Order: sequence, then C-alpha cells, then structure tokens
Amino acid sequence: MKKRGTLLGAAVASLAALAVVGAAGAAPARTLDESLTGAGSSFVAPFVSRWIGDYGTRAGINITYGAVGSGAGIASVTARTVDFGASDAPLSPDQATKCSDCVQIPWALSATSVAYNLPGLKNNLKITGKILADIYLGNVKKWNDAKIAALNPGVSLPDLDITPVYRSDGSGTSFNFTDYLSKVSPSFASKVGKSTQPPFSVGVGARGSSGVAGVVSRTQGSLTYVDVAYALKNRLFFFAVKNAAGKFQLPGIKQINAAAATVKSVPADNALSIVDPDKAAKDAYPICTFTWIIVPKKSSKAVTVKRFVLYAISPFGQKLGLPLIFAPLPKVVAIAANKTVAQISQG
Repeated sequence: MKKRGTLLGAAVASLAALAVVGAAGAAPARTLDESLTGAGSSFVAPFVSRWIGDYGTRAGINITYGAVGSGAGIASVTARTVDFGASDAPLSPDQATKCSDCVQIPWALSATSVAYNLPGLKNNLKITGKILADIYLGNVKKWNDAKIAALNPGVSLPDLDITPVYRSDGSGTSFNFTDYLSKVSPSFASKVGKSTQPPFSVGVGARGSSGVAGVVSRTQGSLTYVDVAYALKNRLFFFAVKNAAGKFQLPGIKQINAAAATVKSVPADNALSIVDPDKAAKDAYPICTFTWIIVPKKSSKAVTVKRFVLYAISPFGQKLGLPLIFAPLPKVVAIAANKTVAQISQG
C-alpha cells in the first residue's frame, strides 16, 4: 500500500509539473483553439480571476469567466454554451443526467462566512448552527434574543430586528449553508432542506456573493451567508461558529484544512460534503465546501481545458488562493481530481 501511495503521489506531482511548465513556458501550439469560456459560481470567481490572470496570460490563452451563480453555470455547460461551468454544489442526479456525460472535478476549497451588520459591536461574535437555522426559519427575530445573548456575555446586543439576507439566484453557497443547517437542525431539514435555491420564508434576497454582501453592508441589523473572500473584501464582520467539538471557530485556512482533513476517500462522482465534521475535528470551521469545475467528457477543446484544470489543481495553482482564504486541496482529493481530468477527451 505504501508503494502504491508513493506512485500515486508521483503521478500527481508529474501532472502538476506539466501544467505549471505549460503555464510558465512557451505558449502551446496554435493548432489548438486557444480560448476558453466559463460561467458559474461567484464564490470561486476571485480565485478563477487569479488563475486567468496568471495562466491565461503566460500561456497565451484567452479565458473569460462569468460569475453568474452556480445554477446558471450548470445550465450553461449543460446547454454547451460555455466550455466549462463552476459550482459550489455537486450535481444532483437530475442535473448530471441533463448535462449528458459531464464530469465534476473539485478544484477549490474554502468556507462560507456568516456576516452581520451591527454598528458599534465587535467582530467575531459567537453563534451556533441551531440559532442560525431558527433565524432563517423566522423563530429568532431580535438581536437581543436570549439565545444569542447567552453566547455573548458582556455584549450589549441591540433590541433590533434581524434581517436575514439570502441568495435569490441558484447558488452553491446557498447549498453549502443549507446543507450545514439541515445537518444541525432537523426542523430546518424538514421545512427548508438543502438546495441551491432554498424556499426561505423570511428575509431579503439578492443576486450573487457581491449582491448579498452589498445588502448587508448597507442594512443595519442584517445577516447573511457569503464566502469569506467577499466578506473580507467588503470589510464585513462575521461570526465565530460553534463546531461539533463545542469550539467557536472562524473561517481561516487552518480551520478549513481541519475540516477537509476529515476526507479519507472520494466517491466516484467526486461529490463531497464536509459541513459540521465530527467532534474529533476540534479545529474545524463547520461551514466549509469544495467547489467544482464541470466539463463535458467529450470536448472540441479537450486539450486546452485539461491544461487549464491541471494548472488550477496543481500545487502552484492552489497556492494562489491562499490570500483569498482558499485552502489547498487535500492530497486524496487532488489525486481524485487528476484521475477525473484524464476522462476528458477530444470530441
């Protein structure tokens, strides 16, 4: 087993080296169609922009990406109007069937922060998943509710209405957040459930990560779920969230790595969920997620797509995400991703 693991590790390293050499060296032969168009997740958009700026420029490839939301990205690649889609939610069985022989490849890893606007109060107040579920169910309506106050002794919470803000578009961030709330709250699971477009009965909707971040930045008493990169970019305060070990954790690289370390194997379709890992993962932030690039197995741009994805999942490509709070893919996930890339062929 040790020898097999060594060989797999060497294979990943070789593929990664090939991708980086392709990015940093001479531009590939112009017999290929050196352009790619993608659409989807706004969560991963800042990271994709870094990849485009580095690999696209140095490899001489024109890559465009529209941050239209995970649902729209899946629809676009299904209709073959783009070369790849991107989603923070794995394909549902129905979506996988409609996409007609597509593969989903994990290519990024980060966390969903829970941001709030409470002027005069400190950053990183404490919250639990059950309280968040009750807020989005309409059961906890005031910031000075006894449940929130008990977690934050000495903090003068205002007698102010809570305004929950949610994604109005098809969103993988919504899936990650509701996947988490469904796991920690049976009531939420039965009344709302996990979905890219959950049927929230309270709150205000906005499109995209930038949309919900914008609403919260302008609205006192509001609260939302948004990827940590957008929360930091918009200088939003966000909660320390209680994990299964009873520890209040923030969405940082160390905490994301701790959640991802619970992945010991990867299913054949690469669908993974790491929300609310068990109490052994004491350092884990409980609302973390992988994000996926979705590509048809048969593509007229197979070589170009494969080079780009191999670059993105290589150690070099992954390192570019650290300033944006994207943690590197764990080895077991990177190996699965590389194997899946090999399934893409010219057609």
